[in-house]
Amino acid sequence: QVQLVESGGALVQTGGSLRLSCAASGRIRSINTMGWYRQAPGNQRELVARFTGGGSTAYADSAKDRFTISLDNAMNTGYLQMNSLKPEDTAVYYCNADVRHYSAFGTQSRTYWGQGTQVTVSS
Repeated sequence: QVQLVESGGALVQTGGSLRLSCAASGRIRSINTMGWYRQAPGNQRELVARFTGGGSTAYADSAKDRFTISLDNAMNTGYLQMNSLKPEDTAVYYCNADVRHYSAFGTQSRTYWGQGTQVTVSS
């Protein structure tokens, strides 16, 4: 079993910065890819940033030039650095990862979601 745990959410003022972390635990062989999503009240969950393969990244237009996604494979931890935060960035942020983990049958890959971390940006 694999668990993803996000942390780093907080209340910050407009223009502030936060770094979110997503720590994966369990019998992990490797993290194949990871992404960050967010969901504001009354809205659907939306992509913020993700790895697209080969180390490339993709960002939502709203996150470009302000947010940076990274992954420390040695620590099985992903990060989302968020700068120049705006009130419209207020949401619960979730990490999503495709993880190859050990099982009774060798290894297998599966996608997991974390429980989310609240980011609130005050104006």
